[in-house]
Amino acid sequence: MEGGYAVWMGQPVILRVLAGNMRVPLRGRLMSETNEVLRLRIADSWDIDIFKSMVVSVEHDNPVYVVN
Repeated sequence: MEGGYAVWMGQPVILRVLAGNMRVPLRGRLMSETNEVLRLRIADSWDIDIFKSMVVSVEHDNPVYVVN
């Protein structure tokens, strides 16, 4: 199902998630969306589901590469 997060699908993002009294940043790629849940891939083979009600904000992740 396509919703408000469709523009972020497949892109590297940082989700700011409300967990108790804390705001926790989660880095990954948004993979899919349902009415209540976002699926975030945080490693090559590790997907997690985040309730949309917990998401405070989404921002584009700009990876930093260090070259010696």
